[in-house]
Amino acid sequence: MFRGVTHLNLDAKGRMAFPAKYRERLQSYCDGELVVTIHLPRGKEQRDRALVIYPLPEWQGLERQLQGMPAMDHKGQAIRKLLMGYANECQVDGAGRILLSSPLREFAQLDKKLVLVGQGDRLELWSESIWQSCTEDWLAVLADGEPLSEAVASLTL
Repeated sequence: MFRGVTHLNLDAKGRMAFPAKYRERLQSYCDGELVVTIHLPRGKEQRDRALVIYPLPEWQGLERQLQGMPAMDHKGQAIRKLLMGYANECQVDGAGRILLSSPLREFAQLDKKLVLVGQGDRLELWSESIWQSCTEDWLAVLADGEPLSEAVASLTL
């Protein structure tokens, strides 16, 4: 459903406009109803802070899974608290924009220049500078000489 990398701008009010290629899909699939939450950072440095934009039906499936986390699973509960705590319902307006809340913008360290990345059933929203840095890190991981996992090695690329 969502593919590709698109460079965007965040306006002074904290809004971002979806590219035209996504607007019709979002309208027909979820009537423009979205949920934006955080991308869980990896590693101690937590440099890969970003946001994830879910069409409402996709979010509802994830939300059911999160609500089913065992109460004594501390990491699971931490994930639940972060994802659901930061979750913000958004409606795409007539100009194809959504308003990103201050807590979300601050978490992902968003500034004027953004990168929207299609991930199939969802989109990721990155600060352009963080996206560039993480892209370099990911390329370095692939070049480190470590063998690929079976799941990755079996992909037909």
